[in-house]
Amino acid sequence: MQQRTIGNPTVGTVAVGAIGLGAMPLSTKEDRPSPADAEKTVHAALDAGVTLIDTADAYALDEGEFGHNEELVARALRSWGGDASSVLVATKGGHTREGRAWGLDGSPAYLRRACEASLRRLGVEAIGLYQFHRPDPATPWEESMAGMRALFDDGLVRMVGISNADVAQIDAARSVLGDALVAVQNQFSPGYRSSAGELAHCARHGLAFLPWSPFGGVGSAGSLGSAAPGFAAVAEELGVSVHRVALAWHLAQAGVVVPIPGASKPSSITDSAAAADLELSPARLALLDGS
Repeated sequence: MQQRTIGNPTVGTVAVGAIGLGAMPLSTKEDRPSPADAEKTVHAALDAGVTLIDTADAYALDEGEFGHNEELVARALRSWGGDASSVLVATKGGHTREGRAWGLDGSPAYLRRACEASLRRLGVEAIGLYQFHRPDPATPWEESMAGMRALFDDGLVRMVGISNADVAQIDAARSVLGDALVAVQNQFSPGYRSSAGELAHCARHGLAFLPWSPFGGVGSAGSLGSAAPGFAAVAEELGVSVHRVALAWHLAQAGVVVPIPGASKPSSITDSAAAADLELSPARLALLDGS
């Protein structure tokens, strides 16, 4: 698979497959796959050349199984027959769960507890990429960033990322975290482009941009095609899925983009991974950019 780079000379760089795996659907859906089928999905991603897996401690059905997704990913990596040391696991902290509700805690003390728990669940000495999940209105942004910086300084995490951040927050994070900050994860898709400014900002500053929900939260090809008809037309011309076209469009936005499509079955992530080899002509890209 085509490779892209996360990191910088100061903290080190990691080459990852241009398409990542968003593991969230393996844990948060009511109709989620069985543990065995979930492992098969992760294995299919790895076999297809995916080497970035995005997870989070809060990815679970409810508070009672907090950490479900991290444990699942760790189990799948252990049972895979390949070299798991080549896989970058990116997890997150800062979201809480109260029953099935999603809460926030961006305090440095909570982030440290969350990070330490993630380390135990993942079975690693340091987390490859640790991301602040979402701004917490009750905690000043700079305090949360200082908490993330402390995790880096203490060697608990190798690289730091932020998620759901605007340009001002990205710059504030850069001022606190320095070169420890390597990635921004925001929602971005053919039908949801409000983070285009953040994507361009990341490209200017050499930060990886990880679009979450890269299909816009629509799972079926028909739904995605209706939301972005130009993508459906190009997919029909090329004889590939509209999802594959959407991911190839993401990759064409900038060299720092690494989409993390969610998947709950092997066929979905296998199709998504193939987008790394799909080249779109300038004319088709122009059509899609205007779609």
